[in-house]
Amino acid sequence: MANTTSPSGAARTTLTLLGSLTGAALLGALHSHARPPPATRSPAKAPVPDPAAANRAARRLNRAAGTLAASVLFDSTVEHYRGQFQNRAMYTPLVTAAMALGVSAHGTMDERQTPHVVRDTVYALISIVGLVGTGFHLFNVRRKAGGFSWQNLFYGAPLGAPMAIGLSGLLGYLSERVRETPPGQVPMIWGLPAGRVVGVVSGLGITGTVGEAALLHFRGGFHDPFMYLPVTMPPVAAIVLGRSALGPAGIARRATRWWLRATAILGLSGTAFHAIGVGRDMGGWRNWQQNILNGPPIPAPPAFTGLALAGLAALGLLEDHPDD
Repeated sequence: MANTTSPSGAARTTLTLLGSLTGAALLGALHSHARPPPATRSPAKAPVPDPAAANRAARRLNRAAGTLAASVLFDSTVEHYRGQFQNRAMYTPLVTAAMALGVSAHGTMDERQTPHVVRDTVYALISIVGLVGTGFHLFNVRRKAGGFSWQNLFYGAPLGAPMAIGLSGLLGYLSERVRETPPGQVPMIWGLPAGRVVGVVSGLGITGTVGEAALLHFRGGFHDPFMYLPVTMPPVAAIVLGRSALGPAGIARRATRWWLRATAILGLSGTAFHAIGVGRDMGGWRNWQQNILNGPPIPAPPAFTGLALAGLAALGLLEDHPDD
């Protein structure tokens, strides 16, 4: 019988890989800081902030929030259907994720440079629902025999799912804060440059999603080498994004952009890999009604795509509105 009380084997291998990649990223960051910084622009020659640039960034954030909401909507539908909706509250993430998807689609197409009261309200509500849902899932795992054991973390309510819908709401809320930027001013959120705030939120979101993927892939014993990709590539993207968001305004961000693009592609390709995994189960796709419920979650990987898109929006804000 597999050991479900302590991590070993594949988990140690994963931690080794993560440590190596983290060290490489940190060495790269130190090397870049050793180079002389670029010349500072004269304040008199600084360009006037373009309101259209803020609107583009806001729409990119709407798109990111919608992508994340779509992933949560379909994943929660499958998971809660498998749980037979034993608790009426299990319908809540379906309704809120659908609302997030709807207002995000509206925001993506909205070229007005003013916030929308309905979108703003829905996004704020969804953020709160995500926090409450996380509490429900923590309680669900804690009340099982053994509490927070590997067994319960593997097969109990997934802790990352409600956090994802909360992140969708938060990204959408941030998009409305960017959209309300007065003409001629730099986008600010909570008194800080918007690009830095969005970058930190996106990086933390990627890190949390990596944790969820690591838990489920550890449960699967990393039987396919491709299962290491979601726990090795996105952590590097989160590190370089955090460096771009918290570092000096003049640092190079080209590598960050490519890591985020790779993470976005990884999320989409992960859907294909999970679909292949479902097809490998007994009966294949002819037995789809059972295999979709018990196989790898097909809608889950695009969560990486949504958060990577948010990170790219943050880079756009940092480059269009430097705060040096």
